[in-house]
Amino acid sequence: MTSNELIKRIISSIILLPLIYLIIIKGSYYLNIFLILCLLISVFEWDKITKTNGYKLLGILFLIMSFFTIYKLRNSLSGEYFYLLFITIICISTDVGGFLFGKLIKGPKLTKISPNKTYAGMIGGYFLSIIFISLYFNYLNHEVTIVWFITTILISSVSQMGDIIISYFKRLSKLKNTGNIIPGHGGILDRIDGMIFAFPIYYLIELSGYLI
Repeated sequence: MTSNELIKRIISSIILLPLIYLIIIKGSYYLNIFLILCLLISVFEWDKITKTNGYKLLGILFLIMSFFTIYKLRNSLSGEYFYLLFITIICISTDVGGFLFGKLIKGPKLTKISPNKTYAGMIGGYFLSIIFISLYFNYLNHEVTIVWFITTILISSVSQMGDIIISYFKRLSKLKNTGNIIPGHGGILDRIDGMIFAFPIYYLIELSGYLI
């Protein structure tokens, strides 16, 4: 990544993160419109990076299911934004931790599918997600139990796996990014590749009643 790309990434993040936070907090039709727009763009990008019709259909169905779980988490389980912010914070901090630790420490590669992924980045993703979730829970005066700790690690792992899966399809299509709608970041799928896997998993955990 060039310095110019890094600057674009930082600026777009500074603009987008507060906006996304406000949309999640507001909920209602603000969030619904945002989800629909992201879903439509994600479907378009998925269509671009897949060559097989079977994968196209399965991917589209999966995206619809994933975005539906986001809607359900915000509007059905408690009507609060806790769940969405919890998953979003984990996925973003995992991504940032993976990027920073991977760049600074480098070391052995995690997989050939995504050459930039390293074991140091994977550990950094876990580390940063735990730090930020601890801060988030402390802000809400929410107790950090062993169950929440394990859930954070699980969701971080799922997020990293989702990143690798989307990278696999990009590699097959010989594309670096799924799009270019977000300066310095690429497409919508490039930013939510971990989230689209993390939200359904968390939704299933929440329905199981293991989290209190």
